[in-house]
This record gives sequence, C-alpha cells and structure tokens, in this order.
Amino acid sequence: MAKPNQIKEPEPKEKDKAQEGGGGNSILINVITTTIVCIIFIGVNYFLQSNLLTTQLKSVTTEQNAEENSDEQLDKPEKGIVLDLGDFTMNLSDIEPRRYLKANVAVEITNPEPDPNAEEPKKASGGHGGHGEAAPDPKADLVAEMEQYKPAIRDAVITVLTSKTSDELATTAGKELAKQQIAESVNGIFDGEREVIRVSFGQFIMQ
Repeated sequence: MAKPNQIKEPEPKEKDKAQEGGGGNSILINVITTTIVCIIFIGVNYFLQSNLLTTQLKSVTTEQNAEENSDEQLDKPEKGIVLDLGDFTMNLSDIEPRRYLKANVAVEITNPEPDPNAEEPKKASGGHGGHGEAAPDPKADLVAEMEQYKPAIRDAVITVLTSKTSDELATTAGKELAKQQIAESVNGIFDGEREVIRVSFGQFIMQ
C-alpha cells in the first residue's frame, strides 16, 4: 500500500530569509514615506515663512511711508496772514533800576479756507473798450478786517510784556514764554474766529 505524499515544510533558515526580506521592504517604505513627509513639511513651512516675511516687509514699508509723509507735513510751516503791530516802548516790571523795552511785534494768524459754496465775484464788463473792474482781493479784505482788532491786540501785548522783568526777557526761554502768553491772549480776542500761528519779535532792545 502506497504512502500518501507528505508536504515538506520549509526549513527554518528559509523562513528566516523570507521574514528578513519582508522586513527590509517595510523599512525601505518607511524611509521613503518619512522622507516625503519631511519634504512636504519643509516646503509648506518655507511657503508660510515667505508669505509672513513678505507681509511684514509690506507693513514696515507702509509705516515708513506714512511716517515720511507725516514728517513732510510737519516740516511744511503753516502760512497765514501777518499783522504787523508796529513798535512798542514800555516800562518793564523791574523796580530798581527801572528798565524799559523797545520792541517790534507781529502776529501771524490763520487764513480761513474759502467757502466752497460761495460764488466767485464776477468781473464787471467794460462795455465797448471799457476797463472792467478788478475782482476784490480776499487777502486784502482780511487784512482790513484785522485792523479793527489791532488796538485790542496791542493792549494784550503790552499787558504781557510789562508784567515781565528784564531778567525774564533776557533768556530765549523767557521770550518764548512771552510769545506763548501773547498768542493765548490774542486767541481770546478772536474768540475762535481766528487762531494765532506764531508771534514774532523784530527789534528787541532793553535798557
């Protein structure tokens, strides 16, 4: 009676070789996958960092431009109408010895913006060969308007300066303080209709 065929099991060494081959493939796949993930991570990180750096540079550039524009505006002094108050000769508050001051004072006041709704003055027609009337000068009208304030402004200047001693007015800080006080007094006279931009001293002699 014939014996059935028996299936030979692989030898242990062959099994170990098969397992080692499968493990090697698994390690290779893991290395490739890790490498791809690292490359993707580095690429995404570089992209985000580049966008962030670009945004920061744009922000800094915008701030610098804004600061430069602001500095340019600050560098440009505001121009107004200069009202020359003439010469002043007055006693100072010194007691012994008595001192007096001779000074020329001018104040520069804001020039109001023209009313956009106001109609422009029309030039009169000269007819046949006639000479048309010139349009009025708004600046000249404003200067004429300021003349009515001159007595009150001169009185404010005298009040401020006669309250000072020669020692106070001998320093730059003392003169600047006097200018500031004169500006505040004159602004009170204008009652918000105008504003003093600056006060200037011309001749300034103390004896």
